[in-house]
Amino acid sequence: MNQLKLNILFFLLFVIPFFGQIKNIGLPDIRNYKRSEYKGGTQNWNIDQDKNGNIYFANNNGLFQFDGVSWRKYSLPNSPLIRSVKIDDSGKIFVGGNNEFGYFKPNSKGKLEYFSLSKMVNINTVKLTGYIWKIHIHKGEVIFQSFERAFIFKNNKLRLLEAPTKFQFSFQVNNHLYFQDITAGIIEYKNGKLFQLKNTTILNNTEIWGIFPMPDNKLLVATLNKGLFKYDNEKMIPWDTEANVFIKKNGSLGGVAIKDKFIVLNSVLNGIIICDLNGKIIQHIDRTKGLQNNTVLTSFIDNKNNLWLGLDSGIAFINENSPFSYFPFSYNLGTVYASVVYKENLYVATNQGVFYHPWNKNFNESSFTLVEGTIGQADAIQVIGNQLLCAHNNGALVIEGGKTIKVLDKNGYSRFQTIPSRPNFIIGSNKNGFAVFEKTANGLEFRNQIGGLYKSSLSFELDNNYLWLKNDGLLYQMELSSDLKKFKSIKTIPNLSANDKGFGSIQKINNSIYFQTNNHFYKYSKEQDLFYEDKKMSLIFKDIPRIKALTEDANGNLWYVFNESLGELMKNSNGTYTNLVTPFSSLTGNLITDRLSVNTINPKNIFIGLIDGLAHYDSQLLNNTVTKPTVFIRSFSPPGDTLIFGNEKKVSEKYLIPYASNHVKFTFSSPTYENLENLEFSYQLEGFDDKWSHWSTISFKEYTYLREGNYKMKLKVRNSYGIQSEETFIVFTVSPPWYRHFLAYLVYILLTAMSIFYMRQRIKTKIRKNKLSYTLNICFMFF
Repeated sequence: MNQLKLNILFFLLFVIPFFGQIKNIGLPDIRNYKRSEYKGGTQNWNIDQDKNGNIYFANNNGLFQFDGVSWRKYSLPNSPLIRSVKIDDSGKIFVGGNNEFGYFKPNSKGKLEYFSLSKMVNINTVKLTGYIWKIHIHKGEVIFQSFERAFIFKNNKLRLLEAPTKFQFSFQVNNHLYFQDITAGIIEYKNGKLFQLKNTTILNNTEIWGIFPMPDNKLLVATLNKGLFKYDNEKMIPWDTEANVFIKKNGSLGGVAIKDKFIVLNSVLNGIIICDLNGKIIQHIDRTKGLQNNTVLTSFIDNKNNLWLGLDSGIAFINENSPFSYFPFSYNLGTVYASVVYKENLYVATNQGVFYHPWNKNFNESSFTLVEGTIGQADAIQVIGNQLLCAHNNGALVIEGGKTIKVLDKNGYSRFQTIPSRPNFIIGSNKNGFAVFEKTANGLEFRNQIGGLYKSSLSFELDNNYLWLKNDGLLYQMELSSDLKKFKSIKTIPNLSANDKGFGSIQKINNSIYFQTNNHFYKYSKEQDLFYEDKKMSLIFKDIPRIKALTEDANGNLWYVFNESLGELMKNSNGTYTNLVTPFSSLTGNLITDRLSVNTINPKNIFIGLIDGLAHYDSQLLNNTVTKPTVFIRSFSPPGDTLIFGNEKKVSEKYLIPYASNHVKFTFSSPTYENLENLEFSYQLEGFDDKWSHWSTISFKEYTYLREGNYKMKLKVRNSYGIQSEETFIVFTVSPPWYRHFLAYLVYILLTAMSIFYMRQRIKTKIRKNKLSYTLNICFMFF
């Protein structure tokens, strides 16, 4: 009955919220970009994305473009500050600044070039004053909104839309465009005219920073300092929710809707919240949880459903579209060695003690709490015999709720296991070897220390006959006496076979103990007193790098560590395994490789211990997040020239390079913003390279002293999930030097022919002269 309640609780708390891809457990991965990285101003006011995936930021110091690898800055002619940016389907990047608005589009070489539209304004009749705060593309029109008026651009013509009194801001909601006027309230723009929404003037004494769609054609209105309101049936009603409590306290600077299921609300004082359509807060992210600044000026959902924030100082990328979330230091967690769920609490064993968090409490708004009496290193936390046991540096502890209710033994412990043949007895590994605990009517009690061996290890397993221990690279086979007070036999095994030297790991798989070395798996036969290889199990690990640790979870999946990385052999319904490595690449270097901790509660709730806290992994979200990346040869640079691609410019023509410019440079990009450090490129220059290059994070390549000929530069990218892009390429020709040009060879042939002709003529002339001289000599002889 308790387990049924726990399963229902899991579904309500963690499964239902995932349908919209916003996890309410842990924090998503957050990457901050400081102004020193993009080399711009502090404030970022607006964000948009083009069809190629490049992200654009309206910044105090210009328009900044980010392609996942490099930043590029573009400026307006009169003022560096840009307040708004919007990109249309043709790729034009409309921007608004101070008394200036227009658009960027790529020129013949791919570089973005600015075209001013504000020059179309007749300054004799209309004075340009102030900033363009918002840009909307609405029913074929581009609308630039300032406080005094809106400028409407269509069919290369510009017309004016005057504010009834003075505009504040404007908002596009589905197919509707709304303005706030300081006296008329909220007004809708339709068919070139403005229409007032009834009963909206009650918000005239505050600034509206956001309007969001709600079910049944209702609207949610976010104000700077009055909270949130729902506009329903021509009535403006305060939205009585926990989201509104937060906004009233911290102010609102607008936000963005996510798939009409969630709303991101930017705040002045305390980062962002993400709430559902009932106003329940799903996530709260602020400076204490990794955001570099608490004032969020704008938010944007990109084409992968990840979240970008324009901050009062800097930029933040929040990887919402990920199966992983994290409990870092802000949750009071250090290095996590183990985790377990017990009586509707999640318990975590760390280097600082045991911490717990109730399931029925929002994980995003409260930290883990230290269990009383557990300060110090806790190596394991286990449920045995319906009791929660902690293997702690200060002893074997029994925990109930938030307290240590019993200390079974004050010796330091690392792990417990039930004796298979005697289920009322438990063996614990401690500093002096092993001890026995017995289940009694009063719960577990310490019984005795086992004599005969005084070595300790986290790595031990029990079967019906022996206790198997890994220590100092050796395998120990130990047989317990019937009274469990000593080891009556101890055997040391250095090698499992003549072919496999050394010993790797010991683990229980499918209720059988396996001994592993060099990815070869052995079992022990008591009857024959020998180890024999399980060829079937070894075959599963044949193509896997040499593993350091291996554990089986509650669902039969095999988790292993290789190098500093994690892999999973996911068990299929037919008993086979599917190897998964790349989803866990973001955890590389953050794993405790000699104490692998994977706690699988169900496929949607998997907890992985990390050096820097705890990771939550939802394996069922993986298929929704993995897409094929795109790749661009971002620039192609012979000496003295640069062609830029990926700004809507297509790589379609064949480029001709003079021989004097026969050294070229290529830069690469992939607008894949998740786990950028694991993005890898591979290239091949046909006509020069014999094969593709090794995968590398380096995003450029130079070639020097290319001979004349035809070349094809090919490029592909591999993302952190191991998925490769389609190839892209650019074709170019290096002209030969003038002395190896085709025309030069024609000249050489002509000169050679002329020389031959000339020599032949000289020879013929000389022969004729010689013949004439001979004839004359003969004549003189006769006379």
